Amino acid sequence: MDTGTPVTGGFAALLLRLRTEAGLSQEELAHAAGVSVRALSYMERGRSRGPQRRTVQALAAALGLDEAGARELEHTASLGRPRRAPAADVPPPAAAPDAVASQTGAPDLLPRAPRGFHGRAAELDALTRATAGEAPVCLVVGPAGVGKTALVLHWAHRGRAGFPDGRLYADLRGFGGTGEPVLMGVLREFLAALGVPPGRIPESANGAAALFRSLAADRRLLVVLDNARDSEQVRPLLPGGRRCVTVVTSRHRLPGLIVTDTARPVAVDVLGPEDAAMLLAGVLGEERVLAEPVAARRLAELCGGLPLALRVAAARLAQRPGRSLEAMAAELADETRRLGLLDVEDTGVRAALRVTLQELPQEVARQFAHLGRHPGTHVDRYAAAALAGTDPAAAEACLERLAVAHLVTETAAGRWTMHDLVRLYARSLDVGPEALTRVLDHYVATGLAAVAAAEPGNEECFPLPADHLPPAAVREFDDRASAVAWYAAERDDLALAVAAAHSAGLHGRAWRIVMVLWPLIVWRVRDGWVPLLETGLAAARADADRHGESRVLNVLGWVLIEEGRIEEALVHLRAASALASRAGDAAAEANALVVMAMAQAALGGLDEAAQGCGRAVELAREAGDRTLERLALQHLARHRADAGQWRRALDTATAALAFDDRPGTSDVPRILLLMVRGEALLGLGDEAEGIAQLDLAAREAESAGYEDGAVRALGVLLRVSADAGVRARYDAAVARLTTRA
Repeated sequence: MDTGTPVTGGFAALLLRLRTEAGLSQEELAHAAGVSVRALSYMERGRSRGPQRRTVQALAAALGLDEAGARELEHTASLGRPRRAPAADVPPPAAAPDAVASQTGAPDLLPRAPRGFHGRAAELDALTRATAGEAPVCLVVGPAGVGKTALVLHWAHRGRAGFPDGRLYADLRGFGGTGEPVLMGVLREFLAALGVPPGRIPESANGAAALFRSLAADRRLLVVLDNARDSEQVRPLLPGGRRCVTVVTSRHRLPGLIVTDTARPVAVDVLGPEDAAMLLAGVLGEERVLAEPVAARRLAELCGGLPLALRVAAARLAQRPGRSLEAMAAELADETRRLGLLDVEDTGVRAALRVTLQELPQEVARQFAHLGRHPGTHVDRYAAAALAGTDPAAAEACLERLAVAHLVTETAAGRWTMHDLVRLYARSLDVGPEALTRVLDHYVATGLAAVAAAEPGNEECFPLPADHLPPAAVREFDDRASAVAWYAAERDDLALAVAAAHSAGLHGRAWRIVMVLWPLIVWRVRDGWVPLLETGLAAARADADRHGESRVLNVLGWVLIEEGRIEEALVHLRAASALASRAGDAAAEANALVVMAMAQAALGGLDEAAQGCGRAVELAREAGDRTLERLALQHLARHRADAGQWRRALDTATAALAFDDRPGTSDVPRILLLMVRGEALLGLGDEAEGIAQLDLAAREAESAGYEDGAVRALGVLLRVSADAGVRARYDAAVARLTTRA
């Protein structure tokens, strides 16, 4: 070990003189040479051994030296420092703390306080609370670039008076990508700061750590361990003194540190719009930001509230004073350019994420890359498995590991999402096009399982494509409620999957995903389905699949009827009926006739509608489809009731209800049949039984979450009943329907 004393001449003096002549700040020279400011400071004070040759060469280039000057600097650096034998009067280790206390002031290794720090009041308060008590260890965690270090340094500088015995800081370089061990280097720096002469620092890490704990035992110290990779890296550096406070920052959650050292976690998330705008103002000046408040908020959105991204964007704008924030936002809006614009030299979002990913096991990094091919915003274990071509258990393990690294966030039990910039980075990684096909086929397979649970007994929606890639496992649904819950959770992602499939030319997948949504469309018919169905129709036509085209036309026509666009609906429904007839698809033709009858009835053609439903009943029997036959009878009963043919409507509804061979279950057709039956009984003068049937229909609709049906049934009840309870239920159902819309 080098035990030399600081020198006043040689390399240190030469370096200081040359830097002064060149007019460079310490930060500028350190950045140019690729070393930390602390390392450069040590060189200038002669507290460092001779630097590596590449560092000296970088220093020479940064100082603008010619060849002769560069050789002189390199030669001077190579001389190192003079050595001396350990001083005879160095106090023994046991006496070191007292000697240090009498000879030195309180050490302070904290980097300077961050400039332009704004907001974070909640996190600062949480940090203060987490560091209260006896020997606390606080764990500040969050994704790369979120501002963990800035938060801790701001807090530490603000509370300097609370640590009269010193403030120690070390960057553990857990995500520096160098792989170099830092433990002994940190311990040497800490012990030196506490006054231990170099000759008295133990050679082993265990010995140095023990001495550090001994020195810290009775002191009121703050120890900041920045950028930790894992718990193992941190434990030897914990001071252990009852009056010491340790703050650790990491991109990982470090649950081991919580278990063994009762570390108290403080999560740091992205900035809100106001704080993000303030950060921009801190770099660009308030006037520039206040002049374009809308553009400033848009910039914050495009940067996802990530402080690192915001600072890079602000740095670009600062270099170009005449450029507007709106123009910068327009550039960032292009997803193909965004990550590139948010990198400056070797600093930026992409660089930070690359380093984080390098620290993960290969299978986890592979899963992350495949997540970039997901067309939506959320994944579950099944979708993640399909993307990577693995099984759900392995995918879930990878997702949990990615969550620990703050590359994904679990927003609900079993559902994960990515920050927008993280998603863009994942999409930039090459995994091949088959990942998209696999996840689309996952949605097709899962959708079919959901249809079977939500509407049991119905015919298959469609045959699978010839090149279908079945997932390793398909989610199982216990009942209609679980299927509808899946639909509701996945609706937005299913719509994005349709758009992605259509854009990629995977048209057969696009219209099939649209069709597996039909149970949700039935239950929430007024939820704005037309654009999605039109995409499905275009995909079916591009796929040249008449079966698919007919089915999509049928559903589209029905939704248009519910939106009051009757004439448009009839055009689509006539086309659907003709396609099915030419193809000899009796079931598809019957479906089209049933929906077409709804349009005809809406235009006043009740007799024509009844005739169409009668023909649909015949076609359903021809196809041997009892579920479809019941549906046709249900609509036939409805049209007869609307025509005032109460007896025929009652008989038809009763016959259709007899098809239900699943006691205790309720679906939309059954609820609607109960409504027709109740109205028919009222029309025939049996008020008590009619009210009972309508009340049953309303209760089943309420229980199933079928708000449209509940509003309709309760609306009819209100016409014959002044019961306050019915009014309250009706108002509640309308409120739920309005809120959902």
